[in-house]
Amino acid sequence: MDSSQAFLSALHKWMKVYTHRSISYFSVFAKEHGLSLSQLGALFQIQHKGCFSVSNLGEVLDITPAAASQMLDRLAHQGLIVRSEDPHDRRVKQASLTALGESTLAESFLIHKNWLNALATSLSSEEQLQIITAFDLLSEKTEHLADPQHDVESLS
Repeated sequence: MDSSQAFLSALHKWMKVYTHRSISYFSVFAKEHGLSLSQLGALFQIQHKGCFSVSNLGEVLDITPAAASQMLDRLAHQGLIVRSEDPHDRRVKQASLTALGESTLAESFLIHKNWLNALATSLSSEEQLQIITAFDLLSEKTEHLADPQHDVESLS
């Protein structure tokens, strides 16, 4: 196996472990808070944008507007979001996070941060420095790549 293949193999292995661990923690968190992963994902999207219309959320989550509306209704019933009219178009309903929604997401990030902290403390100082150097290089190289939309289209 050449060094490029060894690098890709190690990167894929790390991404698989990281993704599985992250999703597992988010899944347990969601269940403990009476949410599905889709609902938690919707909350993340709403937090990222500040507010979301039903149709935009449906597009982002790749679900129908009716399914997005039902999901938002359930989140509103749980007190995690509030629905309101768009000030520019009263026909459009928007969703934004409530204080409870914000604190719920903050708690989910804290759980994620805690498992990363546990990983960090399991590494020696030398290992941490090696990984810092590698992550800095990966971040720099990634910044110079094309936009993800273009990458996906070019890889197809």
